Amino acid sequence: MTRLSHTFACGSRTLVGTLDTAPGSTGLLIVSGGNEIRSGAFGGQADMAARIAAAGFPVFRFDRRGIGDSEGENRGFRHSAKDIAAAIDAFRAMVPQMGRVIAFGNCDAASALMLAGGAGCDGLVLSNPWTIEHSATGGAAHDAPPPAAIRARYLEKLKNPREVIRLLSGGVNLSKLAQGLVQALRPPPPPSSLATEMAEGLAGFSGHVRILLATADRTAQVFEEAWDKGDPRIYRCEGAGHAYVEPEHRDWLTAQILASLRA
Repeated sequence: MTRLSHTFACGSRTLVGTLDTAPGSTGLLIVSGGNEIRSGAFGGQADMAARIAAAGFPVFRFDRRGIGDSEGENRGFRHSAKDIAAAIDAFRAMVPQMGRVIAFGNCDAASALMLAGGAGCDGLVLSNPWTIEHSATGGAAHDAPPPAAIRARYLEKLKNPREVIRLLSGGVNLSKLAQGLVQALRPPPPPSSLATEMAEGLAGFSGHVRILLATADRTAQVFEEAWDKGDPRIYRCEGAGHAYVEPEHRDWLTAQILASLRA
């Protein structure tokens, strides 16, 4: 495996990406979420690329406009379809033996791929898709965890003998407990307009889709409130956080991506 830096055009702007070479004919495109650079938090995406390439699949990751080493204005995930399309073209040009491209995105990178109807890829791995709308002041419209997540948290506490003893011995703030129970009994909020747009975009995609949810992640919990829980494309990583930082969760994520590449 060789790691190569590469520049490519997106309109009049120059973007920067990194290719991990491998002989496979199916490649992985890593789309970064938020304002994250292509290496990922603490080098997580660079590590993922090395793992996937070692398994025989070429991997390309890039900085979209206005992020990291790339030129241009950062207009957010809703306006990143052109960046993704340019990255796919560059990836295909660099790896001529590649016949299929599978894209992976976490958080709003998954949302961007859904909004773009798959963005011209052959398959999608969508992790913890972001569905939270923002208010006019820039904050999240719903700051509290969804009712299902609160219920699940209380259920876990009731399974823990130490937490039960705390409750019976007066070690729990009953006022806060009552507030939490009221929140837990609320009906789920209606799907956000963003979630509706994402569902519409994904409905027009005919390729293979795998939706990955880290069960301890609030973003995933909010997504699941807005999505069909019986969707057979959903795979859950129990106890994982948003970035799959624990070794067993990172291994699970790698295995899921490899399964999609081999599908």
